[in-house]
Amino acid sequence: MESGPAIFAGLVFALFGGTVLVWTGTRVRHREPVALDVNPVASAALAGVAGVVALGLAAYCLTRL
Repeated sequence: MESGPAIFAGLVFALFGGTVLVWTGTRVRHREPVALDVNPVASAALAGVAGVVALGLAAYCLTRL
């Protein structure tokens, strides 16, 4: 992978994953729904998994430099 696109993709994944995890944690801490009309536990778990996967992809992209 070329270093320019890898850095860009890694930073985008890191920003997205970190933001999703912070947003989900804030919503759960304030006992507000993560998604409307959805089971609160399932939506928080799915959002958490999406955030962790995005951070994993960021790590993968940034280690391929």
